[in-house]
Amino acid sequence: MQDLSLAEIAGLVAARKLPPVEQWSPKAESESHMRIAADGRWYHQGGLISRPAMVRVFASVLRREDDGRYALVTPFDKQWIEVEDAPLLAVEVKSEGSGEQRRLAFRLNTDELVVCGPDRPLVLRGSVEEPRPYLGLWRGLEARIERQAYYDLIELALADQPEGASEAAGLPIWSDGACFRLDRIAPE
Repeated sequence: MQDLSLAEIAGLVAARKLPPVEQWSPKAESESHMRIAADGRWYHQGGLISRPAMVRVFASVLRREDDGRYALVTPFDKQWIEVEDAPLLAVEVKSEGSGEQRRLAFRLNTDELVVCGPDRPLVLRGSVEEPRPYLGLWRGLEARIERQAYYDLIELALADQPEGASEAAGLPIWSDGACFRLDRIAPE
């Protein structure tokens, strides 16, 4: 991702074709016997799914239902999947520009690229002592932002602070024309 400009990343994201899972309403439902652990690892019947390509395929048909449950969806079947935290992880961040002109792109643990902005927001949950940052995705999904990527975001936000800024100014960071706060915990 470091070799790509954000314009190139945005082009790749726009060209991506995910299956139209939101259009599918299969009648058949079952348990998938799958679990996504809080550390981002996927399991089936207790065994680790170790092939990244398999995880990418499953992630491409994953959605969050209105009741908060997660499902793997095909035109013919919906299989419920247990998710301990967020189904995906944002493992790397790239920034171009500064202040209100900044754009942020994240690489997920599935190697998917996501440009943060109004439709893909940053949100902070947890507590002030233990913040848990997330990136909004598609189909109601989120990616938990890994610790190093979060620290990188904080460094970028601090670098944007004007000289002598007060604590009351908070810790905003901009991406793709939207302002996100790294100092405010969202209600759960």
